[in-house]
Amino acid sequence: MRTIEHHVGGAAVGPAARHGAVHNPATGEQSAQVAFASTADVDAVVSAGSEAQRAWAATGLVKRASVMFRMRELLVAHADELAAIITSEHGKVLSDALGEVSRGIENVEFAAGLVQHLKGEHSTEVAGGVDVHTLKQPVGVVAAITPFNFPAMVPLWMSASALATGNAVVLKPSEKDPSASMLLARLWEEAGVPPGVLNVVHGDKEAVDALLEHPGIGAVSFVGSTPIARSIYTRAAAAGKRVQALGGAKNHMIVMPDADLDAAADAAVSAAYGSAGERCMAISVLVVVGDATADALVAKVAERARALVIGDGTDESSQMGPLITAEHRERVASYVTGASSEGGEVVVDGTATSFDGGGYFLGASLVDRVAPTMKVYTDEIFGPVLSVVRAETYEEAVRLVNANAYANGTAIFTRDGGTARRFTHDIQVGMVGINVPLPVPIGAYSFGGWKDSLFGDSHIYGPESIHFYTRSKVVTTRWPDPEDSQIDLGFPSNH
Repeated sequence: MRTIEHHVGGAAVGPAARHGAVHNPATGEQSAQVAFASTADVDAVVSAGSEAQRAWAATGLVKRASVMFRMRELLVAHADELAAIITSEHGKVLSDALGEVSRGIENVEFAAGLVQHLKGEHSTEVAGGVDVHTLKQPVGVVAAITPFNFPAMVPLWMSASALATGNAVVLKPSEKDPSASMLLARLWEEAGVPPGVLNVVHGDKEAVDALLEHPGIGAVSFVGSTPIARSIYTRAAAAGKRVQALGGAKNHMIVMPDADLDAAADAAVSAAYGSAGERCMAISVLVVVGDATADALVAKVAERARALVIGDGTDESSQMGPLITAEHRERVASYVTGASSEGGEVVVDGTATSFDGGGYFLGASLVDRVAPTMKVYTDEIFGPVLSVVRAETYEEAVRLVNANAYANGTAIFTRDGGTARRFTHDIQVGMVGINVPLPVPIGAYSFGGWKDSLFGDSHIYGPESIHFYTRSKVVTTRWPDPEDSQIDLGFPSNH
């Protein structure tokens, strides 16, 4: 059986004492085993990164930029290969996997502008013969702890900016689908990143704990569930590290009575059931204003949900693939089966759909007349379950969204520009879409939510990532005329 080892210093490192199983979610069959790192393994990886980072940080900006441009071309050339790996271990359909690769490439393109991003400021003659300028210098060795649902995109979100700014990266991908990160590591090195500057270490809690506690790690980037994000932020910050920990979501899409309901239904189905709902930006709640609007929209969404083609992601006819594990499938299904007992109306029951083979498939579900007290509403389900909450007014809909503990993404569908503009100011959420169900920013902007969806001050990728992965240094310089040199014991003054 294929064994996925750690990637350290440009080469595979093994053997490991412990391993985890990697499965194909479409068949349920084990396809590989992945090494699980010990604390000693993590220490060796960080040491390798620290040694390589100093030379990488001293590499000229133009040369580093050329590496980014080369990586961009390599990703384009290997997009199909990368997408096939994603589909085989995550389960999402190939078209979705290709879209993931494309969004990752955007962040490499942004990072390629590092010469511009790393410019400092300069003031002359702030006092007699005194100049001041700023530098942006790398943090050092940074940890990137990434989730299973985007095994290529999120590692590229983190690594592109971190490498561009001169850091070394220790990437700890999800143990459920680790192969994409291994290909990315090889492509980075083919693009010109020196061995040891980007290392990949696999594992479970032991590996994560070692990264959080290691004194050689200067910053930690994480994407995952809110409980884990909160824990990682608390522990890493207490250890003196910079932390950006992106957590869970419960994304709402408000539909106004004047909206194009066919467009809204198409958007809701795409945003709720794409990637089997395993997206932190998935729409999991429709907030429909007015019963007449809700009745019409629910019928349209139900019709589309029932027609979805669910199957192996390698089949071009499939629109939705399996969930990541059998355990997760059962967890997601429990919310649908429990919704009726809480008072919800299960319009489309995905748990009633049967599938051949041993894959982790689950049909799309739609639950109407959901109340904010129900578990199907309060919990992040992370699966193909769409809830419908009915509101009487725009104000009630906004209050509902703003009262939620999560604040990652939200959207409104309306034809009224005034309502849309008001919504952008009223809503207390980090990313907002106007007739756009998944408002994931392009690479030149930064991604991140508010409240329990983000722990730390910096959003991920884009301009905020440059700030996160660098430390500013202020340099004050005086070159006095030799004839004017004199001793002055007073406190420095700019006057």
